Amino acid sequence: MASFKYSRWDGSQQVFPLDEGAIMGELSDRMLTHGDVGSAMRDLMRDGLPGRFGERSMGLQDLLQRLQDRRQRQLAQHNPGSVLDDIKKKLDSVLSHEEEGIQRQLDRAETAQSEAGAAGDSGLDPEMVQKLLQDLQRRAERSRETLDAVPRDNPAQAIKQLREYEFMDAQAKEEFDELLEMLQQQVADSFFKDISQSLQDMSPEQMQALRQMVQDLNEMLERRMNGEDSDFEGFMDRYGPMFGPNPPQSLDELIERLQQQMSQVQSLLNSLSQEQSKQLQDLVQSVFGDADLQYELSRLAGNMEYLDPMGSLRDEYAFAGDDEMDLSEALQLMDHLHKLDKLERQLRQTQQGGSGEEIDSDLVQELLGEDARQALDQLERLAEFLEKEGYIAKVGGRFELTPKGMRKIGQRALNEIFAYIKKDRTGGHQVEPTGQGVENADDTKPYEFGDPFIPHLQKTIMNAVMRGSIGTPVAIRPEDFEVYRTEHLSQSSTVLMLDLSLSMAMRGNFVAAKKVALALDNLIRTKFPRDSLFIVGFSTYAREIKAERLPYLSWDEFDPYTNIQHGLAVSQKLLARVKGGSKQIIMISDGEPTAHMEGGQLFLQYPPSPRTIRATLGEARRCTQQGIVINTFMLDRSSYLIDFIDQLTRLNRGRVFYTTPERLGQYILVDYLNNRRRKMVM
Repeated sequence: MASFKYSRWDGSQQVFPLDEGAIMGELSDRMLTHGDVGSAMRDLMRDGLPGRFGERSMGLQDLLQRLQDRRQRQLAQHNPGSVLDDIKKKLDSVLSHEEEGIQRQLDRAETAQSEAGAAGDSGLDPEMVQKLLQDLQRRAERSRETLDAVPRDNPAQAIKQLREYEFMDAQAKEEFDELLEMLQQQVADSFFKDISQSLQDMSPEQMQALRQMVQDLNEMLERRMNGEDSDFEGFMDRYGPMFGPNPPQSLDELIERLQQQMSQVQSLLNSLSQEQSKQLQDLVQSVFGDADLQYELSRLAGNMEYLDPMGSLRDEYAFAGDDEMDLSEALQLMDHLHKLDKLERQLRQTQQGGSGEEIDSDLVQELLGEDARQALDQLERLAEFLEKEGYIAKVGGRFELTPKGMRKIGQRALNEIFAYIKKDRTGGHQVEPTGQGVENADDTKPYEFGDPFIPHLQKTIMNAVMRGSIGTPVAIRPEDFEVYRTEHLSQSSTVLMLDLSLSMAMRGNFVAAKKVALALDNLIRTKFPRDSLFIVGFSTYAREIKAERLPYLSWDEFDPYTNIQHGLAVSQKLLARVKGGSKQIIMISDGEPTAHMEGGQLFLQYPPSPRTIRATLGEARRCTQQGIVINTFMLDRSSYLIDFIDQLTRLNRGRVFYTTPERLGQYILVDYLNNRRRKMVM
């Protein structure tokens, strides 16, 4: 009975432990298609890893989909254009409070005048009170004229005018100063996030410090541009504390940080309408009210663009939501979207052949959650896991299958094909009862005179014990011996001819043919080690394919011709290496011959030329003369092809099967086994 151990969840456990059987099964299927370990592993990483209980971890495609969903929700929720609306509302509040304050002062002055006139002994000079009231009224009139001229739909111009305006209401003045300071902090944050946090307020002294730092930064960047020593260490000695607890360690790191921060404003501007973008840009440029600082910031933007163009970080986003936000929230949203974009680029680069190490796992956890990070950790461990289990090894900078991995893939192909074979499956024919060599069967029988003496020791001893022999040594009599039944085997040499022309892939036949080759190779290696199997691939030309290269085999992508004649010629040379036993060629193809070798020269023609047909049949005749049987498995049924195959079959007396990719392996393996052996009951 299986035992299980339970413990409290601490976040370190694997939700879906890697299962070598399930993973190698899917790797095998993908190897059949791609013929490349790297491509097969990328497919697995894209689709996720199978588990032992039918579950599946998230793959790169799932992570991409989750990321895209997060981005789409953000775009559908928010309205960055409301940034200006928020500033306009705050300005309206300032103007309203100022107008209300002006009116309150006028009302109090008029009340004071009335009270002074009613009480002659108040001590107030009525004429003086009247003059003060008139001065206040004139000032209020000028203030109202100024306020009326403030462009409420243009925050940049409004702030510029109000900065020079002398407020009459203390609350309005306080609100405006708070708004101005908030905008200055947010704009500074878009350039220097760490520095803006170190500036508690934009006092003249801090404004001067910021201006000097930006000026020195520009000079350092321009020295880099001119190929001079930038003196980054000296710059950080002066301004390091301004960059917070995690200052940049190099000029390149500083440039990258600044570029990422400045890109937030640029992306926000790109995502607004043309009018909104212009207004926000004017606001950003005028918010400090310091011409020298503004010049240095513009100079910094130009230097940054020259040193490291923002490129993809200047993304434009199509928002469609209604949620309002202020400038700070909008910049944070742009930063979040940039992180989503960065992670998407990393995931796609890995999908396209990059290393999983390029993916920032901390960023995955931040944006997609802990379960996504765990799934990524499993994907990154895939190569290490398969290498540790001995299925793959790194050779020359790329992964290759080990012998163990090739056996696993071949066994899976064999098992898959045999899973569909039934006892009454057609395709076999008789062989002679005698053959070279003897092989043990799985069952046994009592020994009789003349039997090959291959005893089954366990059953022999048990027969003696059951007969009554007690103690040691066990007394064994002749009638106690149990021997293996034997199979007489006909030694066989086989060439599997695989059509590698482009039509095999276009018609979906190649994977099935490759699976058969892997299964046959595994069958012969494990069950009939004395047999020989050669593999010949043919398209315009034919060539031998070593068994160890089978998992990597692919079709000839730009080769549409089918040279069966050359394939038969190469097969004859291979079979000539083996002395004795039966010899056969198993040919898998989906087209008639359209090429042949003639006098050492290649002849190509489509539709097939009679010369090619004659040359191919002539090669088949030479196979027949050498006792080589050609069994043909055709994956097409055109009338022209049927006519050619009929001629080939009558000439060679082999067999022909018109089949489909799904049934191809069943027919071939049944036919091979039925031609290979017959059990002789002794």
